[in-house]
Amino acid sequence: MRSRPDDARLAAWRALLEAHAAVTDLLGRELEQERSLPLSKFEVLLKLAEAPGGRMRMLELAQSVLLSKSGLSRLVDRMEEAGLVRRERCPSDRRGAFAVLTGAGRRVLRRAAPVHLRGIQEHFARHLDDDEVRALAGILGKVNAAARADGAQRQCPGAVLEAVPEEPPVPEEPPAADVLPV
Repeated sequence: MRSRPDDARLAAWRALLEAHAAVTDLLGRELEQERSLPLSKFEVLLKLAEAPGGRMRMLELAQSVLLSKSGLSRLVDRMEEAGLVRRERCPSDRRGAFAVLTGAGRRVLRRAAPVHLRGIQEHFARHLDDDEVRALAGILGKVNAAARADGAQRQCPGAVLEAVPEEPPVPEEPPAADVLPV
């Protein structure tokens, strides 16, 4: 097994990261400009709206957000102050809490959703034909499923990076070229 991806796979990885960063930045700016709503708040509102009863345990919410997980508790605090969400204690776990979508939060989400969906269409979807959409969904679904399946067995990224030697050893034999990066 290769210890590092080949140049083509590194280029694909970089393109994925750059596309994500660029489109996320555009979507965030549009929501801020048109609805005065940061993308991080939009994402929390969306996750809660999709959850049964509009409520999720804080831990579950933190695990489900696609953007930054750091500062989620403070973000929810600010959203609670704005009346977009409320916290409820978990009766079965004194330390646990639920984040619950309020009516005001649902209204803010409804106003922001068309801006976000228009941005997804303009900055992402319109650039792909139907075959590309199916292929991309299949490819990324495969990578996501593997990452979720392997997630419990993997070290945290910091521990992996700390274990990387300053100069990688020179392999005795060229590794196979068909292995995807982890």
